[in-house]
Amino acid sequence: MASMTSQDADAARHRRRTTATIRESLRELSIQLSLLNHQVGARADLKDVDLHCLDLINRHGPLSPTALARRAGLHPATITGILDRLQRGGWVTRERDPGATDRRAVAVRALRDRNAELFQLYSGMNTSMEEICAEYTDAELELLAGFLRRTIDAGHEATDRLASD
Repeated sequence: MASMTSQDADAARHRRRTTATIRESLRELSIQLSLLNHQVGARADLKDVDLHCLDLINRHGPLSPTALARRAGLHPATITGILDRLQRGGWVTRERDPGATDRRAVAVRALRDRNAELFQLYSGMNTSMEEICAEYTDAELELLAGFLRRTIDAGHEATDRLASD
């Protein structure tokens, strides 16, 4: 078996350091986005969990309360309180689900008019993201998008494993 050269060892150390830097940067990004979301929520008079659920409804809705609870990783009774607050605040509406076999079934839909407030609050970050992305080639953006998709998938898997233990 051939021994590792000094150059190979240096390359391996550099790769480990770079990988550690990426992991640490992702943790810091998570914290910064959480802080941003907290500030947005405070300005919009939304609890963090309410803002999170509203985002899920905006991206994946209309959703049944049960589907929202699953996506958010929350108990259905908790979702009821969140939806009550979001509805009182004019963020969502509950409507009969016309496609459901159960006539009591409800779908929760975000009210787009009210969400313009959120878009305004996120505009600074969105502008910064556009400026950052403009500095990369299309191929680099595809690479980054693929990395982020795979990282998100790994996060889903890790969450599912913990939830099922």
